[in-house]
Amino acid sequence: MSASSKFYSLVAKDLKGNEFPFSQLQGKVVLVVNVASKCGFTPQYKGLEELNKKYSSEGLQIIGFPCNQFGSQEPGGSEEIGQFCSRNYGVSFPIMEKTDVNGANESPVYGYLKSEKSGLLGIKSIKWNFEKFLVDRQGNVVDRFSSLTTPESMQKRIEEVLAGSK
Repeated sequence: MSASSKFYSLVAKDLKGNEFPFSQLQGKVVLVVNVASKCGFTPQYKGLEELNKKYSSEGLQIIGFPCNQFGSQEPGGSEEIGQFCSRNYGVSFPIMEKTDVNGANESPVYGYLKSEKSGLLGIKSIKWNFEKFLVDRQGNVVDRFSSLTTPESMQKRIEEVLAGSK
């Protein structure tokens, strides 16, 4: 199985518990972000939504994965998370169920993303909320960005990947 077909074989569950097959993402540039509502980086939701509005018509799909593994910064349930995202940031991109991104119960999505692109100094684990993975139109993980990288500062790289350049 090629790397790209592996990405498209992944499945997550959205906030309503419905399956979200990654096969529907074929041909799109995907930005996967582990998010939290009570984190110092939470205001990045605003920049993520701005990227979503600006580039979704060009093929960008952002997907948020709420995670409570870092400082218990995502304590709410699915309904609360959905309301928070909508009410505070007008989030219109898909938000998945609360997910573990590290450890024994990590999501297969994150297991795959980390296996394809390690972080700083070759570290595989996710260090904090709002780490971001950028996947090209063929399903290849082309970039990994730390929590410190703002959505606004990623705009040029997203444009390059949307245009098909590596």
